[in-house]
Amino acid sequence: MFRFTWRKLFLAITDVFFIVIGTLLTNVIFSFAMPQYEYPTTRLFYIVVINSILCFLVQFALGSYSRAWRDFKLRDYLSCVLGLFAGQFISYLIFVVLGKSASKVFFTVNFIVITILVLVFRLMFKKTFLFLTVAGKQSGEQRTLIVGAGKAARMILSEIDAAKYDNDNPSAGIEPVGLVDDDPGKIHARINGVKVLGTTKEIPEIVDELSIEQIIFAIPSCDEKDRKRILEICSRTKCRIKVIPFLGNLLFDDDHTELIEQATDIKIEDLLGREPITFDKSNIKDLIKDKVCMVTGGGGSIGSELVRQIAKYSPKQVIIVDIYENNAYEVQQELLMEHGDTLNVETIISSVRDYDKMEKIFKEFRPNLVFHAAAHKHVPLMEVVPEEAVKNNIFGTFNVATLAELYKADKFVMISTDKAVNPTNVMGCTKRVCEMIIQYKAQYSTHTEFVTTRFGNVLGSNGSVIPLFRHQIESGKPVTVTHPDIIRYFMTIPEAVSLVLEAGSMASGGEIFVLDMGEPVKIVSLAENLIRMYGKVPYKDVEIRFTGLRPGEKLYEELLMDEEGLEKTSNKKIFIGNQISIEPKELLRQLDDIEKYANNNDSEKVVEKLAEMVPTFNHKTNE
Repeated sequence: MFRFTWRKLFLAITDVFFIVIGTLLTNVIFSFAMPQYEYPTTRLFYIVVINSILCFLVQFALGSYSRAWRDFKLRDYLSCVLGLFAGQFISYLIFVVLGKSASKVFFTVNFIVITILVLVFRLMFKKTFLFLTVAGKQSGEQRTLIVGAGKAARMILSEIDAAKYDNDNPSAGIEPVGLVDDDPGKIHARINGVKVLGTTKEIPEIVDELSIEQIIFAIPSCDEKDRKRILEICSRTKCRIKVIPFLGNLLFDDDHTELIEQATDIKIEDLLGREPITFDKSNIKDLIKDKVCMVTGGGGSIGSELVRQIAKYSPKQVIIVDIYENNAYEVQQELLMEHGDTLNVETIISSVRDYDKMEKIFKEFRPNLVFHAAAHKHVPLMEVVPEEAVKNNIFGTFNVATLAELYKADKFVMISTDKAVNPTNVMGCTKRVCEMIIQYKAQYSTHTEFVTTRFGNVLGSNGSVIPLFRHQIESGKPVTVTHPDIIRYFMTIPEAVSLVLEAGSMASGGEIFVLDMGEPVKIVSLAENLIRMYGKVPYKDVEIRFTGLRPGEKLYEELLMDEEGLEKTSNKKIFIGNQISIEPKELLRQLDDIEKYANNNDSEKVVEKLAEMVPTFNHKTNE
């Protein structure tokens, strides 16, 4: 309390000093410019005294002296201006009531001069204090703003205090400058000596004013909507952002006793606005353990992650099938380094379009589980050569599914896409035909359980927007977005793969498993946030250029066909679309027809036949 009182006294004295100087300076100005308004010494003395007292009292009433000037924000400066104006105005009224001569012009100019002097000094004081603070801090110490003023923040501040004299502790390099919290009752409170400076909306302002270098998001219990909102605000700054995991993901054991060591750098998936989807690993383990597992397209982004996760559950053998040898080789080497001799892995370069070669693989290895990830997925490229999408996607799927049934695989899991719903492009339409093939197989299979998994765009997968945006930003080129209003559903690669494995464990045959991926995300918002994560300002440091919708692309994707219903599963984030009855003779006839057109490389006829097979196919160049 003693130090607080002397601080307020110092601030008041500096205000009085500048009011006196300002009034004398105003009188000097008038003595040269308008001598008729110049006041005699005695009158000037009374003006100075009354002004000083009234301005001090009004400033005190408005709380100007209860806040350190180094913490001043825009509203505090405005409050200061209001206090000086009110003091001057009351002073002028007192002179009028007493019948003393009072010049409106003099008091107006005096208010302007005093305000300039007081505000400039306060601003210089603040800047100087912050400069000396930053310059005098320990080497490597980062000025940090903590988001949240609850239990997690208290634990973090305690960890920082405890680490002050331990240079090997990661918490030692943190200087907590302040906290923010949306609870009005916590504003201006102090936690472990650190002040709650404002709300989350004020984060960018606080960061600029206090030279913040790092933000720690310390609300592990925050709901998904608020988490997304706050992280988007944080991403507008140039600060490094660290995130305390969701409450359910925190670890407190012998190896994880502190919160700060569990904080991670913000990732683009943190901006999806939902908690990562979790699955029952015991079901997946029962599915995989001691089984021969084949993954087609095993070198791709989804296929390779499938292989990685399968390898963790003690399979009898993993068969990687891929046409692109470089990716397949990289995954193989990664698995050998990770698991050594404990994992039996075979990598086979082959195309799913080659029925004879695929039969040879099935005959030799007799897979129990088949995960079919091989496909052409690039929308604009498949618009140019629709026959290739048909050969690879439709007949590659038909080949592998037929062989899985022939060689009595226990389960066949096909990876589909939301672009198969009411498709507007060739790629999506071929994947819808693939779903029809799998449902046809499920209707008549006596042993193999056939199932489809459908999800949206996968963050970081080959061909997704994130790697493209990163390359563009790092190359100093404009970030290209097709349309300002385009939206997509997103999930992470681990989520996508976990869905595939969970679907395999749940499957009884014929289902289309659909993941509830929360709200769709605007692609332009994703681009803006990624640019901010690089410490740059969208549209200023990095241009965002809109290129127009590409052939076959639409503004939004859907996850479920109109004719499908939704059934809940044991996982609240996974639903099942009801199986649609397939007329086998008609399907097989249509497949024969489209195969002829594809083999003849007749693009026009291929598209016509796709439209016949999928009545909801609305083939447009853009939408």
